[in-house]
Amino acid sequence: MDIWNYLEYAAWALSAVIAAIMIMDMIKIDTTYDNELLTSSREGELELTQERHELDDVL
Repeated sequence: MDIWNYLEYAAWALSAVIAAIMIMDMIKIDTTYDNELLTSSREGELELTQERHELDDVL
């Protein structure tokens, strides 16, 4: 085997490690937080309120 085969195996191993970390993080977040909190749009509501104030000042 040459260096490229070793690099290919290393890349596959690294991608498997990253995928495992992502899956563990997904499970941790899913068990820690409620689904409604994760899908809330409070930030969007704050931005919308801010835009309304700017439009009221212009008019």
